[in-house]
Amino acid sequence: MVDLEKDIEAALEVLRNGGLILYPTDTVWGIGCDATNEAAVARVYALKQRADTKAMIVLLADERDIMQYVAAPDPAVFDFIDQCTKPTTIVYDGALGLADNLVSADGSIGIRICKEDLCRHLIKRFRKPIVSTSANISGEPSPATFAGISEAIRNGVDYVVNHRRDDNSPAQPSSVVRWNPDGSVTVLRP
Repeated sequence: MVDLEKDIEAALEVLRNGGLILYPTDTVWGIGCDATNEAAVARVYALKQRADTKAMIVLLADERDIMQYVAAPDPAVFDFIDQCTKPTTIVYDGALGLADNLVSADGSIGIRICKEDLCRHLIKRFRKPIVSTSANISGEPSPATFAGISEAIRNGVDYVVNHRRDDNSPAQPSSVVRWNPDGSVTVLRP
């Protein structure tokens, strides 16, 4: 039996020190770090061998946190979030308070409210958003389970969460939509 509290404490220690974690989300396993720490974000790009012009997303625990990291979010977005039936990442204009190398050149950021228990507790206790990007080298398929994560990724992080390592339910990435200034939604990934 995995001790969730020990996992959270160990992950928090790594996040607070600018390190990288490998952790289960409400979708696929992710590489995570402090979304406000530019050096930590740069380490994620390096580990994934990914250009820093390609956006990564952040996870938040509560809808109200969106107001801290997005300039003037449309109030209608909260109704949209409530109606989503699967994990959905929303790309917002006007990112605030996040590492500069995490925000897209156009000032947008992808944010998902995470429903997975470990993630929610971790984010709430960390009191900051956490980067979430699939646990693979850029260009390779996203692993559907922990067993599919390469040694390069496992060895490239500072802490690998024990929670859900044995879960062999195949995971899917989130839907991704862009919230437009007129309140409409553009589907980027169904």
